Amino acid sequence: MFVRVLMPAIIYIMSAAFAGYAQDDVQFTQYWAVPTYYNPAATGEIDFVRIRGGARMQWVGIDNAPKSFMASADTPFKIGKKRIGVGVNMSQESLGLFSNMLVNIQASYKLKLFKGTLSIGVQGGYFNSKFKGTEVYIPEGDDFHESGDEAIPLRDMTGNAFDLSAGVWYTHKYFNIGLSGLHLLEPTVSFDSEGAETAEMTQYETKLRRAIYLISNGNIAIKNTLFELQPSLMFKSDFSRFGVEATFRATYKKLFWAGVGYRYNDAVSAMVGAEFKNFFIGYSYDYPTSAISKVSSGSHELVIGYRVKLDFSAKNRHKHRSIRIM
Repeated sequence: MFVRVLMPAIIYIMSAAFAGYAQDDVQFTQYWAVPTYYNPAATGEIDFVRIRGGARMQWVGIDNAPKSFMASADTPFKIGKKRIGVGVNMSQESLGLFSNMLVNIQASYKLKLFKGTLSIGVQGGYFNSKFKGTEVYIPEGDDFHESGDEAIPLRDMTGNAFDLSAGVWYTHKYFNIGLSGLHLLEPTVSFDSEGAETAEMTQYETKLRRAIYLISNGNIAIKNTLFELQPSLMFKSDFSRFGVEATFRATYKKLFWAGVGYRYNDAVSAMVGAEFKNFFIGYSYDYPTSAISKVSSGSHELVIGYRVKLDFSAKNRHKHRSIRIM
């Protein structure tokens, strides 16, 4: 029995060299727009069913660079006098010959604290990782790899694991702040592939690294104007590397917004968007500040969303609205 630890090599090398932080979770420049992805305690934060989806094309110009997708939905409701939040989210990311998918179910419990609301949340998830070994190509005369190297699987493989995360989130009229721990069990996915020339079983593994996220968002209204300012900050670490991101947005009439951002040792960003009635849309562009700018023109990201308020009071219990006018 041979044991190989199959780290997503491209993810590890690129993120270590250019970002200083290992990218196991999807990296969103508009992280403030998808808080439940990073913290289960943020579920049910507003009195709406909130639906968000995001897509990201990272490091355009590099073959097999990360392509990511995320979808989430959350809502609050009451059990007696207790207020809780529930949510679900799904993310998928492809990078080179690797493809990872994570599906989570979330719940949070809320209580009043000072002049705000403290939320404690937990989520359980299903993690799936795939490797397309049949697409491995080793050119002839390669000085670093051999076609018969057992450390390089030449067959398609897949593996699953259970994931567990938790967090706390505090919401105030003028700000919110949250701390979360993702992948607390640091799940290991085992891939099994029959040996091509022997009866032995060669085992490969990959690990979803434990990570912490600290996120804070503010809302500052400018007196006698129609503008509001929204600074945001994210700190993240997998206990061996760290990353820091900061964004600063300005909103006009609670409708249009624009902003800039900076990811430490990685990229600067520009973003624009709008919120009209219950719809949300945001676009961001990242330009790398590291050496990766020599081979990439940057990263593109789009986040869209919709929210709807549900009223289950007695007078509305039997009323229904056409989906065409919601």
